Amino acid sequence: MIREALDIEGERIRRTRLVHTDRYVIAVEVEMIVPSGDPSEPCYGPTVTQFLKQVHEHAEQDDLDWLRRHGKVYSAVDAA
Repeated sequence: MIREALDIEGERIRRTRLVHTDRYVIAVEVEMIVPSGDPSEPCYGPTVTQFLKQVHEHAEQDDLDWLRRHGKVYSAVDAA
């Protein structure tokens, strides 16, 4: 799981996020922060945001070894 190292006050919660490309869907577990000052909606910190971008980039490059180390990979199939 990717964790945020920032000192943002608030509850930390784990969530599975799905990163989509034309060929794959990658399920990764990340940490979201429910800020104490505005608990209306959980948010991502910069570390998690960058990680999700990296997941998408590796999926676009068909880097399945990297993707499997960081999450669960689902492959799209053509409908009959």
